[in-house]
Amino acid sequence: MSNGSFQMVNYTANSYVIVEGKKEAYNFYIVRDGKVKVGRENPVVGEDPNQVIGPGDFFGVVAAMSQHAQIESAIALTNVSLISVSNDQFGTLIQKNTPVAMKIIRYFSMKLRQFDQTITRLSFRNAVEEDPNQLFNMGEYYFTQGNKPHATYAYQSYLKYLPNGQYATQVKLRLQSLNQPMSLPPIDETKFNRSYKDTNMIFLEHEPGKELYIIQNGKVKITKIVNNNEVMLAVLQNGDIFGEMAILDNKPRSASAVAWGDVELLAINKANFEGMVKAQPQLASRLITLLSERIWIAYKQLANLMIKDPQGRICDTLLTLAEKNRAKIAPKTHYNFEIGIKDILKMVGLQEQKDENLVLDLISKNKFLRLDQGKLSSSDLSELEKLVHFYRKKAQLDNKIQTKKSN
Repeated sequence: MSNGSFQMVNYTANSYVIVEGKKEAYNFYIVRDGKVKVGRENPVVGEDPNQVIGPGDFFGVVAAMSQHAQIESAIALTNVSLISVSNDQFGTLIQKNTPVAMKIIRYFSMKLRQFDQTITRLSFRNAVEEDPNQLFNMGEYYFTQGNKPHATYAYQSYLKYLPNGQYATQVKLRLQSLNQPMSLPPIDETKFNRSYKDTNMIFLEHEPGKELYIIQNGKVKITKIVNNNEVMLAVLQNGDIFGEMAILDNKPRSASAVAWGDVELLAINKANFEGMVKAQPQLASRLITLLSERIWIAYKQLANLMIKDPQGRICDTLLTLAEKNRAKIAPKTHYNFEIGIKDILKMVGLQEQKDENLVLDLISKNKFLRLDQGKLSSSDLSELEKLVHFYRKKAQLDNKIQTKKSN
């Protein structure tokens, strides 16, 4: 039985619809009737381990759109009727039911921000919540770093959004000392096309956001101030979308975007976003694919933080790198990670000098892991996957023991 071009599928109570870890999952599901329980083997921090969803809700989108393995299992709690949508039908879904597509985009935006905040809190203990009042501190950071253009942008942005804020007087004095005007240069928000010169600030962490951007030409650097240091989170290129979370959930920017070389952008604001999605289904498909990939990576980072054994975290990070780059996880599959010992230690938050022996010990115990000319490689990704499963099961058992003790 079909619904237009979509397949209707039925499951009896207690049946598995999707299974965590399953690869080559091309379909996601929208609940038509009944109830479904969605959960994970190792729940991550701040997440309901067993979420019950009903008519109008959806699941399995991350795996279907990112084309990674399933990161959740879904079990029918009652007899259920589901609409099955393949990843290549997403454009059709948007045209037939734009509200459902918008619901998915908004939910993903919320989930990604939640994951990002949890990762930041666990990885960077002193990170602060997004708040326009922090624009003053951003200005002070750049001012002390001698970065006058970025300091100016931060101060002007503060006055734009908080003209009578507690730091308004200090901000005005700073701008006078920099011999800069009190307001940001005007932007014609009716124009979709925007140009930025090298090192220009596109938007600033903590600044309220009204637009998302698609890179037409050039590169954009995404950064965040943590522990009084500017951390580079990503470098985006042609076709990449950024700034989407602010436009979707009405919260301040969680990071800054800076032109890396001259850059041409397409700007889409809140007012025309839904119309743009309906008129250009490929934009929404691209956005969902991008959000799915980011959620998959964020989930992997959170799941990694749940593993207490440092060697387990190292193995898990290596496997995630291979999966992210679409390597086939199979027996005898060789893979070069293109990173060294110092790189992997940084990625899992360990110290270079102190913890180097952890990696060397891991290599000596597992012959499928190698160090060739300073770079890590694996001669069998299937064996690496088995080792990661062992560490995940161990983490699951440790968490159960810890929960029993605390109760």
